Amino acid sequence: MVKAIRIASLGGPEVLEYVDVEVGEPGPGEARVRHHAIGLNFIDTYYRSGLYKMALPAGLGQEAAGVVEAVGEGVTWVQPGDRVVYAGGPGGAYSEARVMPANMLVRLPESIPFELGAAMTLQGLTVQYLFNSTYKLQPGQTILFHAAAGGVGLIACQWAKAIGVNLIGTVGSEEKAELARAHGAAHVINYNTEDVVQRVLEITDGAKVPVVYDSVGKDTFIRSLDCLQPRGLMVSFGNASGPVPPFALSELASRGSLYITRPTLFAYAASRPELEAMAADLFAMVESGKVKIEVNQRFALRDAAEAHRALEGRRTTGSTVLLP
Repeated sequence: MVKAIRIASLGGPEVLEYVDVEVGEPGPGEARVRHHAIGLNFIDTYYRSGLYKMALPAGLGQEAAGVVEAVGEGVTWVQPGDRVVYAGGPGGAYSEARVMPANMLVRLPESIPFELGAAMTLQGLTVQYLFNSTYKLQPGQTILFHAAAGGVGLIACQWAKAIGVNLIGTVGSEEKAELARAHGAAHVINYNTEDVVQRVLEITDGAKVPVVYDSVGKDTFIRSLDCLQPRGLMVSFGNASGPVPPFALSELASRGSLYITRPTLFAYAASRPELEAMAADLFAMVESGKVKIEVNQRFALRDAAEAHRALEGRRTTGSTVLLP
């Protein structure tokens, strides 16, 4: 038996239950992983609340780092004793150990501690595909990135600076503005005291930006469209303030034939070659020192509900991990 977080009903953080669960032997294509650190991500709250659908009862969590204890038939790319990390696949990372599909596992370099692996993989792979595949950024470009002081945002600030891109980040406080600047944001807008669209116009001399990365959703959607150049791309990759409500396609036409996409990591890392190439790029960025991962909050696994309250209350910066 191991300890794990399970939910039997949808709702607020109070539905998270710390319980004993059985962990069996891995079957064909599976591996059993003993977790050393577990990543906390906003997508976990979407599943808990019911915004994203899943069958109940269920486990939560998309990301963790640990050691392979056993593998099932047909698994050759990882072996017992390997240090591994994963992001994605079926929920269940909020646990001391689990059996899971082995095709999600990537070997974690010895130079990267378990806490950093668990804190950075989902968020770091998200930045990797956003900047390289959803829209291929070029040196000298200026972009808008919402929630720049969050876990994804701080990685994005550093990654943009490393490749010569001027990132305009939005934040909700002066403390978070300083954090974004310290991590490489070229410009920072406090959306509680400044007009985001007007500031983007000022920063770009009226040109606006070719791409907006928006994980906030409902509260920022229209303003994001207003910051785009004609034929610019709106990348809506999250719903921290709630899902974007239905809107008329004429909203895109009236602003200059805009494009819009709603990407997910799981579509971009759909095959092992893609996943391994993306992970190698992320690990290289971290090992080079160009991207530094900061674990600013740590909670015991049993305190997952409090971790969710802190995340949804926007009381976190950088990355957060749960420790078994």
